[in-house]
Amino acid sequence: MWAIRRTPSIALRIPFRSQTFSAVGSRASYIENKISSSSHVNKTQFLELSRGTGLLDRYYSYPYSHPTLNHHYSSLAGTKSSGEEGDDLVDGFSELEDSTTDEIQEKNAEDESDDGMVSEPELSEDEDNEATVLEKTRLPKQTFSVLFKVIMDSSVGSVQKALDKWLEKGEKVSRSDVSLAILELRKRRMYDKALQLSEWLESRKQLEFTEKDYSSRVDLIAKTRGLNAAEIYIEKIPELFRTEMAYQTLLANCVQSVHITKAEQVFNRIKELKLPLTASACNQMLLLYKRTNKKKIADVLLLMEKENVKPTLLTYRMLIDMKGQSNDLKGMEQIVEAMKAEDIDPDIKTQAVLARHYINGGLKDKAKVILQEIEGNDLKKNRGACVALLSLYATLESVADVIRVWDVCKSNPQLDEYMRAIDAYGKLKKVEEAEAVFDQMSKKVKRISSKHYATMLKVYANNKMLSKGKNLVKQMAESGCQIGPWTWDSLVKLYIEAGEVEKADSILRRASEQNRIKPFFDTYLLILDQYAKRGDIHNAEKIFHRMRQDGYVSRLRQYHSLLRTYINAKAPAYGIKERLKADNVFPNRALAEQLAQVDAFKRTAVSDLLD
Repeated sequence: MWAIRRTPSIALRIPFRSQTFSAVGSRASYIENKISSSSHVNKTQFLELSRGTGLLDRYYSYPYSHPTLNHHYSSLAGTKSSGEEGDDLVDGFSELEDSTTDEIQEKNAEDESDDGMVSEPELSEDEDNEATVLEKTRLPKQTFSVLFKVIMDSSVGSVQKALDKWLEKGEKVSRSDVSLAILELRKRRMYDKALQLSEWLESRKQLEFTEKDYSSRVDLIAKTRGLNAAEIYIEKIPELFRTEMAYQTLLANCVQSVHITKAEQVFNRIKELKLPLTASACNQMLLLYKRTNKKKIADVLLLMEKENVKPTLLTYRMLIDMKGQSNDLKGMEQIVEAMKAEDIDPDIKTQAVLARHYINGGLKDKAKVILQEIEGNDLKKNRGACVALLSLYATLESVADVIRVWDVCKSNPQLDEYMRAIDAYGKLKKVEEAEAVFDQMSKKVKRISSKHYATMLKVYANNKMLSKGKNLVKQMAESGCQIGPWTWDSLVKLYIEAGEVEKADSILRRASEQNRIKPFFDTYLLILDQYAKRGDIHNAEKIFHRMRQDGYVSRLRQYHSLLRTYINAKAPAYGIKERLKADNVFPNRALAEQLAQVDAFKRTAVSDLLD
């Protein structure tokens, strides 16, 4: 059951205070209308359900205007939309490529709050970024898939012909070989080839398709042909296998694309079909609103309680992180209490989130207590903690502890330990030590991906070492390493730190045009923010337009930066309110203040006299 309910009247007795994460206080009139017109919830039900709401009370440890309990979510659900006052100004998450399951969703949530590393996968990545539950069956200890080799040797458009020829030779298809092949293709983000394999298997009746196979197809179609195509395909799945897994896979892709309207439609569809409402689906919506509109978090929590959907470890971790981001450390601790009351102990990732927010909030002693808990009595036996500790001790600026933890790892490091050590030394301005770790990794790891080069590039960027950064990129090219969004992000940072914004912009534009791969959301924002500082309206608008072309839906964070450009240029922004309305973006107070400054028709004392 839900943790620690409050007495029904507590939330109603205390006077209202405006804080970050307050739940849609300005939506009161809207709520009244929805209550009176909703076919799902009448006024009496709303009043009963808005009292003593367990985890919801823990999340809102101060009074709030209660969220609507309308079962249908709408991106136009209030007078305000994305983000809170001032929160969007520091919103630094990256768009996430893969979120089709709880495991990938968990990684995405962790990446958003991890200030230590870049957070989006690229071609030829570690398998953890792409291992989905759709293929995560218990596989035999096999490191090579014959089927995968056949597919890799074929051209993009001839996968099925190559497989037909292979079958004609008398070869047989096994499920384990198929699972390994698809997993390897996903690791390399070769979704088109993986989709062709899936289609071939079904058309040639080589496997009896299961719920997971159909859901895997939904995911691959969404990634290669778009959300609408995936939605159409779901309707073609045999009714027996058209389960919540297929819709949750589509939902996860909507969240990954930050397509708010489509995600809400899919979530509502799950409920309309009376499919089981799972924590996984609710967590996806929490992740979406964590990125775009924290005021709707309360809607999801209230629905979870009403439907008796128990929060998971990931649910609590996201709520803890959001409290920490708002610097509400007391509220963060209350979420931890609620979590422990449900007999859910914080794992290392959750402890790391807590420690990071304590450090950022200036409570270093509390952070050190958690770090000691993470470390345990014997770090050599607790190697799994080293990755988190390297980053956190670097944030604490404790050089001795970083060296001590790395000493435990350096005789036989894992890839993630190499990368975190490089990043940690970079934070501490210990460039030579970071280079030594990178050199060790280069010698011991057979094939270093662009993700690993990007970690070292980030160190050079943060330390304004442009020439070394250029040399490293040349080394990447000579090694045959795939250069993509990871590298572009690091290069952009490198040139921006060197004061060459136009060069950074040019590199990003040419790279994306040549490779037909979209850069990260944050990479664009880096350049947009630089043009905003300069008041360079022409180039800021160009970046804004390119983000839209690459599918990054306009929201508050982009508009904050764009309006800052006009403010710094001391120029009016004609038609900006109409643009916001067209994008379904509703200003928060911070954006409203910016709008007032760029209003071409605002009245002043002088204008009144002239009139």
